[in-house]
Amino acid sequence: MEGTTQDRYDQLLRCGAQRLTGLQRRLFQAEVCLALCDGNPRQAEYYFGWGRQTVEKGLHELQTGLHCLENFKARGRCRSEVKNPQLAADIRTLVEPRSHADPELTSTRRYSLVTAAEVLALLQANSGYRVEDLPKERTMRDILNRMNYRLKRIQKAKPLKKTKETNAVFANVQAARAKYEDDPSTLQISIDTKAKVDEGDYARGGKNPDRRGRPGGQGLGS
Repeated sequence: MEGTTQDRYDQLLRCGAQRLTGLQRRLFQAEVCLALCDGNPRQAEYYFGWGRQTVEKGLHELQTGLHCLENFKARGRCRSEVKNPQLAADIRTLVEPRSHADPELTSTRRYSLVTAAEVLALLQANSGYRVEDLPKERTMRDILNRMNYRLKRIQKAKPLKKTKETNAVFANVQAARAKYEDDPSTLQISIDTKAKVDEGDYARGGKNPDRRGRPGGQGLGS
């Protein structure tokens, strides 16, 4: 029973350390090391799985009051285009001539016609890169996105649509106008056939526009 209880306490201490970060985690590990491991970082590593170098740093910070500055941005792998600026310059040289600006000019994004696989092939053929010196296709796609390039084919101008009956329709209209142009009893009205306009009893949801009723009876909807 005692062993089981001790294991629970050890697990609680491990969980407590995992919930902390940076300086607070190191100070917590140092205090646990002093209280339960006689200040021995190797014992803290053995019982709790903590790195002894981290525990040693925490003990030093706890005893001296001097705290190390955190540099979280420097952690992890450096991006390929940052690690090798020449690679970024070569990619831009290959992609930029085949790229276009945003047609709506709402962003600085560039639309390119070159795929990530084509960029890798061009770097090997034109810039002398070896396969082992280049990132994989998925990584190259991410690099292009970070460099503000998007794969998209742009149609600069769409052709105007014109049916074969258009000329015949306008010729018929012109002939009708010429026929009744001098007839005083004929009224010419121009209507946009694409727009739907409610008139008469269908206007305003069936209500009389002047809201005063029609002569000889009440208006619809009144």
